[in-house]
Amino acid sequence: MPLAPMSEVVGGLAGARRGLGAFNAIQLEQAEAIVAGAERAGAPVVLQVSENCVAYHGALAPLGRAVLEVGRAAAVPVVVHLDHATSADLVREAVALGFGSVMFDASRLGHDANVAATAEVAARCHADGVWVEAELGEIGGKDGVHAPHARTDPAEAAAYVAATGVDALAVAVGTSHAMLTRDGVLDLPLIARLRAAVPVPLVLHGSSGVPDEALAAAVGHGMTKINIATQLNKVYTAAVRERLAADPALVDPRRYVAAGRDAVAAEVARLLAVIRAAGPPRR
Repeated sequence: MPLAPMSEVVGGLAGARRGLGAFNAIQLEQAEAIVAGAERAGAPVVLQVSENCVAYHGALAPLGRAVLEVGRAAAVPVVVHLDHATSADLVREAVALGFGSVMFDASRLGHDANVAATAEVAARCHADGVWVEAELGEIGGKDGVHAPHARTDPAEAAAYVAATGVDALAVAVGTSHAMLTRDGVLDLPLIARLRAAVPVPLVLHGSSGVPDEALAAAVGHGMTKINIATQLNKVYTAAVRERLAADPALVDPRRYVAAGRDAVAAEVARLLAVIRAAGPPRR
């Protein structure tokens, strides 16, 4: 099926207390696994490629084109998304390739510069029918904004959305990027206040560090897009290590990488079931 517009996918979840899983792929096998997991769960999914991933590969186009083709071949709606792009040039390249959604991260800039840069990117992307996510950088830097102690003010968030015209907002409610343990504590009352104040979908970054029950509760309180990367890397690496340990003579990458791909598919299906389950009523 053709790639799905983010607006249609998110619109189908509005008011249903269901989350949209957004998973980062670093290589082709991970993209295949994310789609396989979504097909197993019968759920739409967001396939994400981050700016850090682009730096690792040295260019966006090779993996970007591969991910787009994986998405087009899926049996469920797939949105291909550029994650945490700090460069407007990279955003333009992603749009030209066919990405339907981008996250422009100007959080390292001062507030006024963030608003100006984000508004310009949003206007250009909207002219091409591309959905734009952003974040309000109250502390600075993506890790700072999403440090466990950071919190997004609802009134400031609403004003930022109005000033920039973005379609979704990543908010700081207690998560942190690259957590290896799943013991993050979310500020659920703040999520509810943000949902009441902000007229666009809310995005939870750093979701790998949040336990299942808290992820479900976050969706129930008003979070929509749930970004997960590190958790998939953990299960992928564990499966590859186990496969190699079981057969020290194994040298064919297809045989041990396949173990990682299978593990990621299973974890994606499991996590999609968690965030699409009904949480507590929204207030």
